[in-house]
Amino acid sequence: MRSLSFSAAAALRHTLLWGSRRRRVQRLITASPVSRTLVRRFVAGETVDDAIKVTRDLAGRGLTVSLDHLGEDTHDAAAAAAAVTVYSRLVGRLGAEGLAQAAEVSVKLSALGQALDRDMALDGARAICAAARDAGTTVTIDMEDQTTTEQTLAAVAELRREFPSTGAVLQASLRRSEADCRALSQNGSRVRLCKGAYQEPAAVAWQGREEVRSAFLRCLSALLAGGAYTMLATHDPALINAAAQMIPALAPPGAGHEYQMLYGIRPDEQQRLRDAGETVRVYVPFGDQWYQYLMRRLAERPANVALVLRALRSRK
Repeated sequence: MRSLSFSAAAALRHTLLWGSRRRRVQRLITASPVSRTLVRRFVAGETVDDAIKVTRDLAGRGLTVSLDHLGEDTHDAAAAAAAVTVYSRLVGRLGAEGLAQAAEVSVKLSALGQALDRDMALDGARAICAAARDAGTTVTIDMEDQTTTEQTLAAVAELRREFPSTGAVLQASLRRSEADCRALSQNGSRVRLCKGAYQEPAAVAWQGREEVRSAFLRCLSALLAGGAYTMLATHDPALINAAAQMIPALAPPGAGHEYQMLYGIRPDEQQRLRDAGETVRVYVPFGDQWYQYLMRRLAERPANVALVLRALRSRK
């Protein structure tokens, strides 16, 4: 697929994010064998065994990992409980197989039933954090769309009372995030900063590419200056280059930082940064609920759409 103009890419991104919420489109995409081939580029597999295998491979190359059991918008208490069980089993395996120092887990509160009962989701997250602590690893609470931001940050604050290493995630595209970065920026506070993968209204989110980049750098400056352990989740070369200049200038000694990138995206850059002495964490999803995750990855990288379009045209 030829390079798209910014306006065309933005329109395609909007369409893909719209499609991620439409069941009819989901049925069409998930029925395609070639779509599943594409999924294997971005998803470790469907089982805990698959996740452990990929973690071991990445750790062998000097990379660290954050494992995400795919699933969100859970409206069933049994499914939410099952997600807690999978995460607990996963962190137990990480500890038993000597991978706890190389891998943490990322958890979406919506997968734990946040839409059903906030306290149920928080209790599930607390159980996962306890299992992770016992295994010698940590948990990061993923951020989702802007309607859940306040509730998610409140949950992180509660979890940190018992599990101080719990990581937070902030999306630079949201207009509120610079203030949130200042509030969370303190010594030992683990904060992942990303651009944001959700289509949000202009009233609450920056819309243009350069606006989001500028917001990312302002957020990064606030985190670094406050001494947070900053986790830079970006594949954008401009932001990676800017961060390399900002970190030594702004971060106090010993604050620490790492780069984070998605499994299957820019693996050469992941290794380049690692070889340069940086800590690089690869975000590795697994599980059979891959559809919404795939659509967001396609929205971030529209050139991948060509593979899915060919798959759909080839259906009998």
